Amino acid sequence: MARAGRRLWRIFASVLLTVMVFWAGWMGAVLVWSAMDEAQPAGSIVVLGAAQYDGRPSPVLRARLDHGIDLWKQGMGKLLVLTGGKGYGDTTSEAAVGGIYARKHGVPDSSIVLENKGRTTRESMLAVSAILSTRRITSAILVSDPFHMLRLSILGNRFGITTYTSPTRTSPISPNREKRWRYMIGESVKAPLAFLFERKL
Repeated sequence: MARAGRRLWRIFASVLLTVMVFWAGWMGAVLVWSAMDEAQPAGSIVVLGAAQYDGRPSPVLRARLDHGIDLWKQGMGKLLVLTGGKGYGDTTSEAAVGGIYARKHGVPDSSIVLENKGRTTRESMLAVSAILSTRRITSAILVSDPFHMLRLSILGNRFGITTYTSPTRTSPISPNREKRWRYMIGESVKAPLAFLFERKL
């Protein structure tokens, strides 16, 4: 019995060590992607949605929109795709609020496309893939918070988009150490799941 117990413990310890090394590798990748800015001319600029309050963008959403609009004004992409559906109890979508904000900051209607159905990152990126495909656009600069970049890159490439990530540096999440690390740890689990289980289109 003692020998069997030691054998089970060794197996458990080996599995635990393997899982920890696997997780640490992905955590490192999340950190690397969060620090990179790959912005370069592309067919589109895609801004991922975040909360809105009664038609006003939350500080997180505003930081993402400001960065996406800045990239558009630099000529990095002609099309600005804004994502995000309605939250529970909302009367308008995150994308629609983003569209109003973008127009107020000088982006014309002809350059704005709304993806206003997605309630998750995956749903939004899948819908964006369809939108770009109908317009024969193959590349996109993806804009969101730094912690989000790796998973966005994985999903975008899985869904047939040539992706370049460009995180906003003004999000209120970034200077909040506790919140930032909570999101980073979450992405260190979500990113490998996307990599392992998301199918290519």
